[in-house]
Amino acid sequence: MPTDAKRDGAVAAHDTTTPIEEKSPKEHDLAAVASGSGSDIEVRLRGPNGEEYPTKEELDTLRRVKGPINWIIYTIAFIELCERFAYYGTTAVFVNFISQPLPPGSTTGAGGTDLQAGALGQGQQASTGLVLFNSFWSYVTPLFGGWLADTYWGKYKTIHAAVGVAMLGHIILIVSALPPVIANPKGAMGCFSVGLIFFGLGVGLFKANISPMIAEQYESEQPRAIVKTLKSGERVVVDPILTISIIYMRYYFFINVGSLVGSIAMVYAEKYVGFWLSYTLPTGLFVLCPMVLLFFKSKYTRNPPTGSVLGKALALVGLSMKGRWSINPITTIKHMREPGFFERVKPSKFSESERPEWMTFDDHWVDEVRRGFKACSVFVWYPIYWLSYNQLSNNLVSQAATMVLKGVPNDVVNNLDPIALLIFIPIFDKLFYPALRRAHIIITPIKKVTIGFGIATVSMIIAAIIQHYIYMQSPCRLIDGYGYVDNCRESLGLPDDAPETAYKPPLSVWIQAPAYIFIAFAEICSSITGLEYAFTKAPKNMRGFVTGVFWFAQAFSAAIGQAFVPLATDPYLVWLYVTVAIISALGGVGFWWTFAALDREEEALNALPDSLFKGSQNKDADFATLEAAQAEQEKIRHAQGLDKNPVTHS
Repeated sequence: MPTDAKRDGAVAAHDTTTPIEEKSPKEHDLAAVASGSGSDIEVRLRGPNGEEYPTKEELDTLRRVKGPINWIIYTIAFIELCERFAYYGTTAVFVNFISQPLPPGSTTGAGGTDLQAGALGQGQQASTGLVLFNSFWSYVTPLFGGWLADTYWGKYKTIHAAVGVAMLGHIILIVSALPPVIANPKGAMGCFSVGLIFFGLGVGLFKANISPMIAEQYESEQPRAIVKTLKSGERVVVDPILTISIIYMRYYFFINVGSLVGSIAMVYAEKYVGFWLSYTLPTGLFVLCPMVLLFFKSKYTRNPPTGSVLGKALALVGLSMKGRWSINPITTIKHMREPGFFERVKPSKFSESERPEWMTFDDHWVDEVRRGFKACSVFVWYPIYWLSYNQLSNNLVSQAATMVLKGVPNDVVNNLDPIALLIFIPIFDKLFYPALRRAHIIITPIKKVTIGFGIATVSMIIAAIIQHYIYMQSPCRLIDGYGYVDNCRESLGLPDDAPETAYKPPLSVWIQAPAYIFIAFAEICSSITGLEYAFTKAPKNMRGFVTGVFWFAQAFSAAIGQAFVPLATDPYLVWLYVTVAIISALGGVGFWWTFAALDREEEALNALPDSLFKGSQNKDADFATLEAAQAEQEKIRHAQGLDKNPVTHS
């Protein structure tokens, strides 16, 4: 193998006299036997351990089932549970901490059964703005966290660093909630804001890497689909992509266990003890994260960093766009979507003398990059979806405070969302999706996300209807004609200990339940699928960064949400929810129209051969083994008819 390939890349794979596709791996690696009818070549492929790979006909007709899920995967899910307990337990009380004033006679912010918990008294607009900033910051930093892990530290080390940074943020938030600090609202607000910076940075470093790491534990055991005969005699396809989808569904279940327990416990701690306890208890549980990571370190698959490959991916785009840039953004986008966009910049298209020095990879890595960019283009639409989801952490919490609570903290009601997820994720996992697979109905990721947009739209319509009735049935409607609910008690001249039914509309807070349940359904369709899509479509040496792009969509959505802050006040809240519903509906239509063609490529995109290019790890690579494995994957794809799918049209 030439030294340049051993040093940094895999171009030498294209310089050899025999193409990779024509090389035959050793006989003990692949065995050819008679194939069933329907495959385009009469061979059946077997792996080194006798595993049988499905033919095209079997992929089209056999039922797909999940593979075995190793117990070590659940330890990573538990780590995420602890981190989400810490995150949601802390953020669940942000709205009341910022917007509501200290209850009469309280020094900790606790309001007891009858009074509203609060601390800084800055109002709903201030709380909405800061909560959206926290969401923005927490979800823009995964871009940095993913790049850092891919390039320098690896996911395992970066997660440890994330825990340390987030811990510092938690401690500063505790200080901001101590009674002597709360007594000075401006000082407490400054301390709180500094804590948010470290808190969000730690969250970002963590989130970009924990979800790819959990799926990598399974991928290392079964990288491709195999055929298995069940005890019943039924032949099925054990599908790794399906298994990864199920892993992420169960991972999301763990997320919501942490979210639910943390949120409910800390809201009651806030209401009956004080905000300092609401910030302290999550910090204590967060300490378990590094402990579990260290205890099971030897059991984890820990893929090493591969050096900077993001620059090479961007250079591919720049090379393909050479001479095609335009000051008209529509023209530029049109050029980026034209057929053969990535095909024309594959190394095999250049002679050795014309090939740029940075092009130290093979054609297959270009296919992976194309697939990764397609995933990122899918995530461009996610801010519209997140716009609906983000309402549950700010405006819907404030909406709950305007209805009859009967002692229930207003910021505990939004836990109907994780409760619904804990109920329906197992139903989808064990009943609904398996029933669809038995009926040979496959809902691809693009279809799931499209459905998620529609369900999110319904949730916002419900919120708008509820808000309308809050206004129409408010006792303050007699004063202003439309029931402005802010300071309604003062407007009616009622004392602080007046019963809430005297100044609130006769609406139970639990009528919000359908809005939260529909948001939960949207998460099952869109949020879980987004994590899966980021992992399965990214180049293996860019998974952290592409996952960061997925989370950045939520940051961008939070930034868009800032534009709606002027509507987050009476009497405009109905228009807020209606506007978000319309945007979500239009987003779903636009999403499907844009990606319907990509949806038809799903199987072929998942079956792309692994590239020889491993970044900085190539210097230690066994290229003979890598080439043999690549040739094996090409042969399997051909037998399954997946190399005929037009995956290189753009």
